[in-house]
Amino acid sequence: MIPRETIDRIYSTVKIEDVIGDYMSLRRRGANLWGNCPFHDEKTPSFSVSPAKGIYKCFGCGKAGNAVNFVMEYEQCSYADAIRQIAKKYHIEIQEKEMTEEERQQENERESLLKVNEWANHWFQDQLWNTDEGKNIGLTYFLERGLREDIIRKFQLGYSPDRDVLYPVAKKAGYKEEFLDKTGLTGISNKDGRRYDRFRDRVIFPIFSISGKVVGFAGRIMRAKEHTGKYVNSPDSLIFSKQNELYGLFQAKQAIVKQKMMYLVEGQMDVISMFQAGVENVVSSGGTSLTHRQVLLMHRLTENVTILYDGDSAGIKAAVRGIDMMLEQGLNIKVVLLPDGEDPDSFSRKMNAVDFQQYLLDNSQDFIRFKTNLLLQDAGNDPIQRSGVIKNIVQSISVIPDIITRQLYIKECSNMMDIKEDALLNEVKKLRKEKYQSNKKTDKAPQKTTATDTADSPDTETSESGQQTETTVLSPDPQAISAGIGQPKNKLEENIFNLLQVLIKYGDYPLFEGYTVGKYIVEEISANHIQLENPLYDKIFQEYVAHQDDAGFKAEEFFKYHPNSYISSFAVKLVSERYELSKIFGRQNISENVRTEVHMPTDADRLSVLVPQLVYELQLTIVKQQQQYVQFSIQHAQENRQEEELLNLLRQNIKLKQQEVQLSKLLGNRTLN
Repeated sequence: MIPRETIDRIYSTVKIEDVIGDYMSLRRRGANLWGNCPFHDEKTPSFSVSPAKGIYKCFGCGKAGNAVNFVMEYEQCSYADAIRQIAKKYHIEIQEKEMTEEERQQENERESLLKVNEWANHWFQDQLWNTDEGKNIGLTYFLERGLREDIIRKFQLGYSPDRDVLYPVAKKAGYKEEFLDKTGLTGISNKDGRRYDRFRDRVIFPIFSISGKVVGFAGRIMRAKEHTGKYVNSPDSLIFSKQNELYGLFQAKQAIVKQKMMYLVEGQMDVISMFQAGVENVVSSGGTSLTHRQVLLMHRLTENVTILYDGDSAGIKAAVRGIDMMLEQGLNIKVVLLPDGEDPDSFSRKMNAVDFQQYLLDNSQDFIRFKTNLLLQDAGNDPIQRSGVIKNIVQSISVIPDIITRQLYIKECSNMMDIKEDALLNEVKKLRKEKYQSNKKTDKAPQKTTATDTADSPDTETSESGQQTETTVLSPDPQAISAGIGQPKNKLEENIFNLLQVLIKYGDYPLFEGYTVGKYIVEEISANHIQLENPLYDKIFQEYVAHQDDAGFKAEEFFKYHPNSYISSFAVKLVSERYELSKIFGRQNISENVRTEVHMPTDADRLSVLVPQLVYELQLTIVKQQQQYVQFSIQHAQENRQEEELLNLLRQNIKLKQQEVQLSKLLGNRTLN
C-alpha cells in the first residue's frame, strides 16, 4: 500500500502541464494552457490546464481533475497505477507499506504469473513471424481472413507450433513449472503424467487487462482433431477469469471514452475485423454470456452500448441475453442485427470502412423496440403468448434505475402493443416493489467485500497486482460516475453544491467575529438538521468537519489532491472558476464612449453577504419541499375525511408559509424557483 507521505511528495513535485503534455499538445494563452480535449471530439480548444492551481478542466465535456485524475481517465487505470506511473516519470521511489507474509506470497505469485504470460506472448509472436511453420500456417490464416499486418501486430496475435516445444524452451529460460501450469500454458496428461502445451497447433489471441497486462490467452485450432475443441482459453487463475474480461478493451478504451459509446460483439475476430474497418470502440464478451463483472467494466467507460450480433436465430437469442443485467446498471442499450448468415467479421470485410460504419448507424434500434418486435413475431395472435411477451418486456423495463427512462419505455411499449400505460405502469411498480422487498430480506447481514468485488468501484482504488491503496470509502450514485459526477440534479442539490463550493474555496476566511466561513456553514447545517442525501456531498462535508481543526488544514488543497479520485475530481470542479468576476455586484460606468473602470467585487470580497444568503436559499428550498409534501397530505386527508389529521396538517402549512415569508425577506423579497 502506498503511504500518504509518498503520495503527498508526488503531488508536490508533479507539474501538471508536463504530465498532460506527454499525451496532447498544449498552447499557452495567458496564465493557462489550452488544447483540444482528448475525451471528446472538438475543433475549438476548450480544455484548460492551470499550472498555478495544478488542475485541468474541459469546458466542453465537463471533465476536470488533477494530474493523477488525468492519467487515470486517459489510461483507464487505477489510482495506484497512475501514482506509480507519475512517480516513475519524476524518478520518485515508492516505498510501499509492508505486507503480511500471506500478502507477500500472493503478490509474488501474481507477479510471476504476469511475467510468464508476458514471456509467452512474445514467444507466440516470434513463432508467428519468424518461423516457417508460423508463417505458412498461422500468418497465412490471418492474412486469408483479411487482416493487415499492422492490425495483426496491434493485437499481438501469435502462433503455437503443432508439437510440445513451449515447455522445454520456458524451462530453459528459467520459468517454473508451477507457474506454467497455473497460467494454463502447460498441462499434465492424465494418462501418462506427461507435460504438454495447452495451445499447441493454434493461432493465439492474447487477452489484455484494461491497463495492458497479458492476463490470459485464447487459441483457435488449425486442424480439426477428434475430441479437441475449436477454441481453448486460459483457465481461471490469480490473474485471469474469462468472466471478468472483455477482449479488445485495452485497444478500444480511448475510442470508447472519446466517442462515449461501445460496440459489443461475440468473438475475437469480430473485434479485430471491426477495428480494421475503422470501428475502434468495440469489445467482445469472449463468446460467453455476459457477466455482472463485464457489465460493470463497460459502465466504467460509457453508458451507451450497442450490441452487434449475427442475424441468425442463435445470434438474435444471444442479443437478448444479458440485456436486463445491463439495463439494471443504467446502461443505454441499442441492438444492430446483421443480415442473415453474416457476422461482424464477415460483414465488415464485405464493405468498405465508410459504408460499414454508416450501416451500423442506420440500423441500430432501441432495445425495447427490438425485443418487442422479436417476441411478438414469435407469439403471433395467441393471447396467452402475447401476455407472456408483455410480462417479459415489463420485466426488462422494471429493472431500469432511472424513473424518466422507465416512463418513456412504458409509453413506447404501450403504443407498440396497444395497451394502456396505466396497466403497464402498475405492473412495473409491482415488480419493483417485489424486488425491493426481496433485496431487503437478503441485505439484513452485511456482506464481506473482496478485492475482486471492489476492483473497479469508486469505494477503493486497486492496482493491477490487487493491492488496495489507503483510500476513503465512497459510494456515489452509479449514474454519477461519468463526466458529470456530482453535478446537481435538483434545486436542493444545487443549493448544497454552492455551499460546498464556498466551504472548500473560502472555509478558512474570517466571516463574523469569532466565525470563519467554514465554522458558520458547518454550524448552520448541523443546527438545522440538514441531511446531505447525495453521498458524494455528504462525504466531502463530513471530511471537512473531521479535519477543519487540523493544524495547517487547507480545504482546497486537501480535497483537490484527495486519494479518492472521485472526491478530487469533484473538488476541482468546485474550485474551478469559469467567471473571474461576479456578474451580480458591480458594473462599469459607460458615458459617451468613455469607459471608466470600477472595482467589481469577487465572491471573496462579499462573503459576509454571500454565505448567509446561500444558507437562507438552502433553508427556503427545504421549506418549499416540506410545503409540497404537506399539501399532498392535506389533499389525501380531505379525500379520506380525516378531520383531525387535516387540522394538524393545516397548522403545519401555516407555519411553513410563515417560514417562507421570513426567509424571502432575508433574501430581499426575491422569489426562488
